[in-house]
Amino acid sequence: MSLHENALAVLEGWEAPSAEAEATRKRFLEFVFPDPTTVLREHAGGHVTASALIVDAAAERVLLCLHGRINRWVQLGGHCEPEDTTIAGAALREATEESGILGLRISEAPINLDVHPVLCSGGQSFHYDIRYAAIAPAGAVEKVSAESNALGWFAPDDLPSPLADATEVLVAPALAWAKQG
Repeated sequence: MSLHENALAVLEGWEAPSAEAEATRKRFLEFVFPDPTTVLREHAGGHVTASALIVDAAAERVLLCLHGRINRWVQLGGHCEPEDTTIAGAALREATEESGILGLRISEAPINLDVHPVLCSGGQSFHYDIRYAAIAPAGAVEKVSAESNALGWFAPDDLPSPLADATEVLVAPALAWAKQG
């Protein structure tokens, strides 16, 4: 199965938690379905990205990164690479690279979908971000990557500012997934 086929399977199988989320899922499918290159950053006008909100082993805090380019706190993630075989695998790879934490366990299904405008190397574009939850092993120590200005663990009632749009909505479903085990 190609990454494009995996993206379609993930999107077709995702159970949207609301009417708004279902509309976003349909928007994703309309974008991704006709063109296998939509999963690569070179796709003009937009592309699929993958991210994960990391939860600590106690399922009490989330790890956020102060993104170096947008100077806002966000979950960890980024572009799919040609060697990625699954969207969840791309999210796991990005979360591991950007957090320095080995042994993350990623949710089987996404917890959220989000489309947002970005400035990429080719100019104005859109990220069609498929968002997962991940849980860190006990005793995990994060390490700031070149893409971040900082990393920090935050309780859901003490999130940092400035927080990127659509990041806060990930906290409750990520913590709920982590608490289920």
